Amino acid sequence: MTFDLVIFDCDGVLVDSEVISCRVHAETLTRYGYPITTEQVAARFLGRSGREARREIEAEIGRRFADDLETHLLDELLRAFTQTLQPIPYVTAALDALTLPFCVASSGTLDRIRVALTQAGLHARFAPHLFSAEQVAHGKPAPDLFLYAAAQMGAAPERCVVVEDSVPGVLGAKAAGMTVLGFSGGSHCTAATAAALVSAGADRSFADMRQLTKIIEEI
Repeated sequence: MTFDLVIFDCDGVLVDSEVISCRVHAETLTRYGYPITTEQVAARFLGRSGREARREIEAEIGRRFADDLETHLLDELLRAFTQTLQPIPYVTAALDALTLPFCVASSGTLDRIRVALTQAGLHARFAPHLFSAEQVAHGKPAPDLFLYAAAQMGAAPERCVVVEDSVPGVLGAKAAGMTVLGFSGGSHCTAATAAALVSAGADRSFADMRQLTKIIEEI
């Protein structure tokens, strides 16, 4: 297999943001009348868009949240990013070593992606090839976002390799017919993360971004 494109998830793959994101999401939902912990948010919604999470919770409780929930959540999240967000270790070296075109396909909004990558010093490496779940009808684990990103980049799905840290992301990329590498090097990952990603369909798993180029070459 040879590849024409590498598609990166953003949160937990390029930037070490998932712990921050889950904490802010839990605090915001609790403030809006749905008590939930950071750990519960991670278990239920890691890798999925805020829009999908909101739909699921509203269906569960039988009522809509206030219209400004997502705006408030994004504001709080971006504030937290500018204070503490860091890139994933060695991700810059991994990008330097890649000879293939690459892009981002994230469940986050475009604003969130831009702020996160800018804070981590990575925005210039990816712009304008930033793709968000808000641009498609269905977010991960549906394949829509990955197929959209590949089409925008002019690559056939079967010639794309995706780097993902979440089960919904792995499921979506596999449904799109792509090769998937499960990344378990973020601070939110546990000893069980790699096995969970492989069980979801990841073709390989790794925890150190310095391994990325070698794994792609081996595949």
